Amino acid sequence: MKAKVSINKSAVISQIDERIYSSFIEHLGRAVYGGIYEPGHETADDQGFRQDVLQTIKEMKVPMVRYPGGNFVSGYNWEDGIGDKAKRPRRMELAWSSIETNQVGIDEFQEWCKRADSQVMMAVNLGTRGPADAGNLVEYCNSETDTYYANLRRSNGFEKPFGIKTWCLGNEMDGPWQICHKTAYEYARTACEAAKIMKWVDPSIELVACGSSGSGMPTFGEWEETVLRECYEHVDYISLHSYYGNRNDNTPEFLGCSKNMDEFIQTVIGICDKIKAEKNADKDIHLSFDEWNVWFHSNEADGKIEKWQVAPPLLEDIYTMEDALVVGCLVNTLINHADRVKIACLAQLVNVIAPVMTVTGGGMWLQTIFYPYMYAARYGRGNALKVQTDCETYEAGVYGEVAYVDSSVVYNEKEGELIVFAVNRNMTENCSLELDAQGFELGEILEYKVLNHEDMKAHNCAEEPAKVVPFDKTADDGLVLEPHSYNMIRIKVK
Repeated sequence: MKAKVSINKSAVISQIDERIYSSFIEHLGRAVYGGIYEPGHETADDQGFRQDVLQTIKEMKVPMVRYPGGNFVSGYNWEDGIGDKAKRPRRMELAWSSIETNQVGIDEFQEWCKRADSQVMMAVNLGTRGPADAGNLVEYCNSETDTYYANLRRSNGFEKPFGIKTWCLGNEMDGPWQICHKTAYEYARTACEAAKIMKWVDPSIELVACGSSGSGMPTFGEWEETVLRECYEHVDYISLHSYYGNRNDNTPEFLGCSKNMDEFIQTVIGICDKIKAEKNADKDIHLSFDEWNVWFHSNEADGKIEKWQVAPPLLEDIYTMEDALVVGCLVNTLINHADRVKIACLAQLVNVIAPVMTVTGGGMWLQTIFYPYMYAARYGRGNALKVQTDCETYEAGVYGEVAYVDSSVVYNEKEGELIVFAVNRNMTENCSLELDAQGFELGEILEYKVLNHEDMKAHNCAEEPAKVVPFDKTADDGLVLEPHSYNMIRIKVK
């Protein structure tokens, strides 16, 4: 099989906002307790953060982490997680039927992000609480005034503001599973008033309004239009969430699911631009794809977990080789929409549907999906180029006709590199890849990494952490993509 990937130096989609490689930590399962935070662990620092995990996150170059939820945030009192830990309440956490100890809150999490060389993307509770509480939290985090909540932060030991710039106006408020689920109009009015108050407290912040919690929701489209009609002037982004799975055990079909993400993005862009035209507005609403991943492996096990535990092992999907290929395609889709998708969050980061796994009291290991996410976060910086891929296609079930080769190309002018991310979805054939790079004088291949395994169900685990790992490849015979492989190729530009 042959494929031709054509790019042109002048055909730029957009400069990539590095926040499209962000992630997510929710107070859910072992993401916080036993994940990023484990006092008494042999690697724990002075704050109780696991240094093995922290160092891995730093090496990944995760630019921003959404916190504290997720479904969790719709019942969360942020004041429970500040100040003296000995006085913090233990709560029934209704979203995930767990016990929340509140030993980690915004005081600790903002410090963790600093140590991880990352930023906080903070979500406010618009379920059980409302606009005034959201404004108070912005004051606590960001204000330098001589006023109650800013002084409360100072009394808790933080003289300087946290400086959190990106905020989510609730989470998945269209979902009946959400605490204090709202209709589109109810949410839109609440979000609009919260946005006004929050920006009055700190005009420099950016706000993300809740879009539909999935493109399959019965109110999808109508929800976005209603929310944007009410909030357009006060928000900067609208959110998208999507998870994918292979419940029918149909690998070729599963590998085509990024087409659904692409169509989802294009539809929401169309809605944003429709409301922009209605309002005769100057600004564009950009997209925050702040939950995306593969999620289905753990569903059955989660139904058997005993309720009302502290940090039960929830949503602990163990990812396979085919999951890594899907994640590679999903990242490509985000890069190829870099003109409008400015934020995206792999959900989640540690233990909960995550690339990084820990053993409580023990070591850590990396899942298959770690690698395509890490390579994009580390090297996918610069300009996203428009890609024309000419290759054979196949029928991918519910996703229709899909190209065998999925790709994105990034030009890092600062480093003088072209970075090609490519997935060969063909299960049986090599693909000879021709790169037609108009406007570039290509030099040596700096790095050629391949992730592949003959067994599509192969996965890593604590006992076999290196079963599916990348390996180096040469291009002595040209660029040849192995069957069912993920490829990252860095090429010097002369």
